[in-house]
Amino acid sequence: MNIIVFLLIGAIAGWLAGKIMNGGGFGLIGNIVIGIVGAVVGGFVFAFVGLSAGGFIGSIIMSTIGAVVLLYIVKIVKKV
Repeated sequence: MNIIVFLLIGAIAGWLAGKIMNGGGFGLIGNIVIGIVGAVVGGFVFAFVGLSAGGFIGSIIMSTIGAVVLLYIVKIVKKV
């Protein structure tokens, strides 16, 4: 059951990050991958700032922020 919740959080976070950064999503698999990697990035960002996120909504927020940061970095790297 935990893997389903993990994938659901990744899909939601990836979709939200896509809406924030590009105005669209990246497909189901793309959203999940971006959301999962965003969760790792968000965990580092939140730990660096000294914040913590708990629960389902907190995980989605942290993952979305991490995914937005990830997409922003990818956008910068693509320009170079």
